[in-house]
Amino acid sequence: MTSDVQNSPATAARDIELAIGGMTCASCAMRVERKLNKLDGVSATVNYATEKAKVTFPADLDPATLVAQVEAAGYTATVPQPKAVEPEAVEEDPTAPLRQRLIGSLVLSVPVIALAMVPALQFTYWQWISLTLAAPVIVWAAWPFHKAAWTNLRHGAATMDTLVSLGTLAAFAWSLYALLFGSAGVPGMTHPFELTIQRLSGDGNIYLEVAAGVTTFILAGRYFEARSKRRAGAALRALLELGAKDVAVLRDGREERIPVDQLAVGETFLVRPGEKIATDGVITEGSSAVDASMLTGESVPVEVGPGDPVTGATVNSGGRLIVRATRVGADTQLAQMAKLVEEAQTGKAAVQRLADRISAVFVPIVIALATGTLAFWLGAGGTVSAAFTAAVAVLIIACPCALGLATPTALLVGTGRGAQLGILIKGPEVLESTRRVDTIVLDKTGTVTTGKMALTEVHTADDVDTTEVLRLAGALENASEHPIAQAIATGARDKVGDLPAVEGFTNVEGLGVQGIVDGKAVLVGRTALLAEWSQHLSSDLAAAKAAAEQQGKTAVAVGWDGQARAVLVVADTVKPTSAEAIRQLRGLGLTPVLLTGDNEAVAKAVAAEVGIDQVIAEVLPADKVDVVKRLQGEGKVVAMVGDGVNDAAALAQADLGLAMGTGTDVAIEASDLTLVRGDLRVAADAIRLSRRTLRTIKGNLFWAFAYNIAALPLAAAGLLNPMIAGAAMAFSSVFVVSNSLRLRAFRSTIG
Repeated sequence: MTSDVQNSPATAARDIELAIGGMTCASCAMRVERKLNKLDGVSATVNYATEKAKVTFPADLDPATLVAQVEAAGYTATVPQPKAVEPEAVEEDPTAPLRQRLIGSLVLSVPVIALAMVPALQFTYWQWISLTLAAPVIVWAAWPFHKAAWTNLRHGAATMDTLVSLGTLAAFAWSLYALLFGSAGVPGMTHPFELTIQRLSGDGNIYLEVAAGVTTFILAGRYFEARSKRRAGAALRALLELGAKDVAVLRDGREERIPVDQLAVGETFLVRPGEKIATDGVITEGSSAVDASMLTGESVPVEVGPGDPVTGATVNSGGRLIVRATRVGADTQLAQMAKLVEEAQTGKAAVQRLADRISAVFVPIVIALATGTLAFWLGAGGTVSAAFTAAVAVLIIACPCALGLATPTALLVGTGRGAQLGILIKGPEVLESTRRVDTIVLDKTGTVTTGKMALTEVHTADDVDTTEVLRLAGALENASEHPIAQAIATGARDKVGDLPAVEGFTNVEGLGVQGIVDGKAVLVGRTALLAEWSQHLSSDLAAAKAAAEQQGKTAVAVGWDGQARAVLVVADTVKPTSAEAIRQLRGLGLTPVLLTGDNEAVAKAVAAEVGIDQVIAEVLPADKVDVVKRLQGEGKVVAMVGDGVNDAAALAQADLGLAMGTGTDVAIEASDLTLVRGDLRVAADAIRLSRRTLRTIKGNLFWAFAYNIAALPLAAAGLLNPMIAGAAMAFSSVFVVSNSLRLRAFRSTIG
């Protein structure tokens, strides 16, 4: 009976993903999340970066109720419909409206600020020209701030949008009053260039340059942030584009090229050497080596034959294969990975902007101070005009222009310096994560190691010359396209120079190669190939082969003239800089963890070589996300460094994702930081630079408020003239910019 109750339609849970519109900051996302979670049986997570809400809700609840709940919070919600969009279709740029507002605001604001700050430019009726230019900036360009402020007001919240809207509208409204009803509109009115502290008649002053300047600066910051946020969905597009576009399907004995989405389960298709396998399936005919490194992270190609499963998007390195499709479309491993990435991105909370956190406290204080100033002046017997002048001056000076510069300038200088050092930072919320990270998870293949097979050891029988082994084996393997063969050929060429020619080359499927080199009949491959010619390994060579294989390395036997002569060991090698990188990461207070799909023996050997104590081995690609989640569940703040498709979901799930630029586009798109160089030491540099940039942003925010707070008493006392307001704005802005420029002095630890 219990089972029936659990599975009844009334209690079964369903999942839905909503596209949320109208969010301007991470606090908006939290507000939507709280609103949805108030519904019985609903569990929701909202991500500001991807603008999506992942909702689990009872089956008997109408999704329209969820949409209505979001709309009640002042935002929009829609259920995304699957679109059959061609890959070549031009995607609409969501940042375009913001860019248009920024350009318009910039063009109109520059003359307004110049006229207000330079008395020599103040011709007759200049103030009316300023009003004409500033009005579109304050009403049209700043509209997103006013709209967000209204939404915040309805929910009793205050963010940076509230502060910007309040300050700009106060400055504009008072300027309008002074021009229409005060003395500011008279011909010949000027703003004298004097920083004197004296009580002035409020109706003779205009503050249009403050309102226009604040709007322009903050729009610039929002535009740069929106551009970086837009990349959040690119990981999924890059992942889905990895698969084959068309496939050679076998129908009625004929080969027919069709788009891969028309392939059905049970159909057989042909995969030629060098082609991507179109979808998940089982081999029915042929054998080859399949390079699955892009998906699994494994550097060694997998030998496959009839009956073996293969995965879509992996590459057929060798022979011709005929495969029967077992999974297509959304069921394939590649599609499942895409789903993991999307889930990780949706569930990853964006960090609330520092400016919003400060504004939540600052705005109520300023409003209280302005109200108190108004009440004091009226209670002290002052005129209504003087009382309003002082109260509005408080609101105007409280809107710090430098606040709009604080984050974008530090971010622009920090990201610019990072780009010079091979570090790409995707957005301001990334920096907040670097401060808290305490654990760094490192993928093995391609991150700690080179990700490429290399010849590491040569074991020879007694009285056999190593150079001779390398010349003969290298020459024979040079004629093969197999990745292990190429590793041996490259290693041999590096040590002995040019390799001799080969005659009678034969590829023995699944066993190795044979041919004539310098008149000798040479065999290179598995011991079974040599055994067919009665060439058996000596006890020393057999021991060397067993020891290599125990460490997860690949051992290849070499024989000629009726005798087994050597064993060549091929393995993925550790990058020469990895050990130093681990020391640097430890120096930053991070605990390194090695994570790999490789066997435990290999993982422990690599970890010991570079100085990592904690190893998690033999992990499937889908399980890497679970490892990151488990560490986060233990209270750790996790950074992840990886380079493969199999790392993409874990990179998105981690609090901070760092992708090696030498890796796949998918990993790069799913990460927060991209390390252009393949050197792991850059990861330590990236975290140091990010932390330095975050400190700079915090310093900027402090001074952006400090200059304006210092002038608040003058405003409350009715002693604030326009030049004091303008000077406070200018000095704080200059300080913020110069403080940000100090980031250019950041130095890498790499020589």
